[in-house]
Amino acid sequence: MSKKIHLLVLQSKKGNQKAQIKLYDLHCKAMFIISCRYIKNDEEAKDAMQDGFIKAFLNLANYKDGTNFSAWLKTIVINSCIDQLKKKKLETISIENYPLEITNDENWKFDIRITKEAILNAIETLQLKYQLVIKLYLIEGYDHQEISEILQIPVKTSRTHLRRAKLALRDLLKDEKYGT
Repeated sequence: MSKKIHLLVLQSKKGNQKAQIKLYDLHCKAMFIISCRYIKNDEEAKDAMQDGFIKAFLNLANYKDGTNFSAWLKTIVINSCIDQLKKKKLETISIENYPLEITNDENWKFDIRITKEAILNAIETLQLKYQLVIKLYLIEGYDHQEISEILQIPVKTSRTHLRRAKLALRDLLKDEKYGT
């Protein structure tokens, strides 16, 4: 973490509103982009992002010095987005009693003719529960344990949602005339 951000965090912990505004200004663009990955309506994404900042500033006492502030804030903003989606009745199904297939989470090869934009657009058409897991895993880089904690679902459910998202994504992209 840069010295500038570290100093701003220390000042913000003491209630310095100017420091909080500077932290906001330094991070708002990146946090808005992250919010838009989860919430497609710009105004709702802004609301979730701002809720995340408010939660972060109210909980600065819980922030551990020496850890990456941006990563800490990102987690809070993602959780705010997920909370907002849950308020809209995000449907999740417990699959504890369903048999699971072990899959290689690392194999995400697609035909080289498929653009990144086509993949991202295809992700947007998946069921919301699959979108969340695939975005948290592929884009944000969280592992299944972390996804489990963020979404408050069992690790097995995270793995299964990722597997199903991956299969659905391949089918969608195959239908797009690319064949995978």
